[in-house]
Amino acid sequence: MTKWPLLVALALLAGCDDEVSRALPEPITLNDEAAGYYCQMIILEHQGPKGQLFLDGMLAPLWFSQVRDALAYHKSPEQEGVILVLYVNDMGEAISYNEPGPDNWIKAQDAFYVVGSDAVGGMGAPEMVPFGDPAKAQEFAASHGGTVLEFEDISAETVLSPVEFPLATPET
Repeated sequence: MTKWPLLVALALLAGCDDEVSRALPEPITLNDEAAGYYCQMIILEHQGPKGQLFLDGMLAPLWFSQVRDALAYHKSPEQEGVILVLYVNDMGEAISYNEPGPDNWIKAQDAFYVVGSDAVGGMGAPEMVPFGDPAKAQEFAASHGGTVLEFEDISAETVLSPVEFPLATPET
């Protein structure tokens, strides 16, 4: 009978250990060593919002030169690995469109995206501009066109479909 308290204590410890292992990695400050996952170019050399995605078992994130690419990776049926979290720049906190900021990251699932605007990402494709505040997203859409969507409303087809070039860059 004295084994029951020990088994209960071990079960509680196992539960605590499980909670610790599920803690999400924090976003990393964007720096000049971050290279885009698809292009392998330094992403600070490109305009617009960026993304960083953490996979289970990897200490460093996969960096993306534009949010569209990060969303394409996340929503692709062919992506590899278990995604822990995807962070995107909150453009409502950015200095400008060309300077999205090194530390203004939000979880991709919490962002409001302006889709179909005149915004172009770092690799020249149409961008899906993320905002933490839906009012700021609506304001951007009013100035640059597009529709405000939440993460779950952006289909894989939207981010994986071919795009036309060249596109312009918003002056914000």
